[in-house]
Amino acid sequence: MTVIIVIIVVFVLVTLFRAIRIIPQARAGVVERLGKYHKTLNPGLNVVVPFVDKVRPLLDMREQVVSFPPQPVITEDNLVVSIDTVVYFQVTDARAATYEIANYLGAVEQLTTTTLRNVVGGLNLEEALTSRDNINGQLRIVLDEATGKWGIRVSRVELKAIDPPLSIQDSMEKQMRAERDRRAVILTAEGTKQSEILNAEGMRQAAILKAEGDAKAAVLRAEGEAKAITTVFGAIHQGNPDNMLLAYQYLQTLPKLAEGPANKLWIIPSELTQALQGIGKAFGDKGIPGVPGSPAIPDPAVAEAAEAAQAEAAAAAEDAHAEVAAALEAAAAAAAQAAPGAPGVGIPDAGIPEVDIPEVDIPDVRDDSAPTAEEPPGEQTPPA
Repeated sequence: MTVIIVIIVVFVLVTLFRAIRIIPQARAGVVERLGKYHKTLNPGLNVVVPFVDKVRPLLDMREQVVSFPPQPVITEDNLVVSIDTVVYFQVTDARAATYEIANYLGAVEQLTTTTLRNVVGGLNLEEALTSRDNINGQLRIVLDEATGKWGIRVSRVELKAIDPPLSIQDSMEKQMRAERDRRAVILTAEGTKQSEILNAEGMRQAAILKAEGDAKAAVLRAEGEAKAITTVFGAIHQGNPDNMLLAYQYLQTLPKLAEGPANKLWIIPSELTQALQGIGKAFGDKGIPGVPGSPAIPDPAVAEAAEAAQAEAAAAAEDAHAEVAAALEAAAAAAAQAAPGAPGVGIPDAGIPEVDIPEVDIPDVRDDSAPTAEEPPGEQTPPA
């Protein structure tokens, strides 16, 4: 009895264990009753009939990512490239995924390979490398339509890598390097061109501004000189100078010609004698005021002024003669120091003109009829 009771207890426990099934979340189980599809077990607690219902292996209902090995694909320009693909799919119907397809993973892989070859076969290498989004979209549409009846939804298909042959890779690298070198040369030339243009523009603007400044400065300088000349000439004409003043100014300015360390040789101009003669005539031709053409008045003051002017003119001539001689001697000494051993430089005395100071002739206009104390009466003094 004890053995029988134990057997019965064990049978009851096994029956309960097989009758109660707990399905995890995001899983699904297919139940077959007597070999025929009965129902799909959802996540949670489920009860089945022991020894009658059979639960197939659970299916994962989450989205799955499968990376397929590289597949050789021939492009339109007859190049063999190796393409790796990644497929994102999800099982939406456990019954269809169990009974509609024997191995849905293998079926998705083979369908991806064939579809990829069909799509990439109509593109050349450059289009295949630059049209990944287009290829992904076409693959997803074809796979989603084909796997819909299998209870599978393909959400995305990505090309993980497209590897052309090594020789093509070398050619592509050379082409890319040449293209980049060309772009670098173009960019360098464009930069040089812009730099030259900016430099030329700056130089042109600077030249224009400088020319405008020089023109304005020249105009202002000319206006200033014109105003100065106008003022000086106005003052000269307003003062009404005579020949005596002009000759005296000429004599005062003449010694300044020998000033300066660069003056080695000074020549007395021929106008000096004429200036001195003008001074003498100016003092000798003074007549009676208000009487044109009257002879000179034998006034002692006038005579003394004439004699003083004559003495001053003679002294000025002697000073000028001495300054010229000193300048010539200094020039000879400078030449001797600059070239030692050279022949001596003579000072030509004949080059210095002698100054002739005209004497002032003061006429005697005394009355012949008036006798003087020194002369006896009745005698007349002849006119001078």
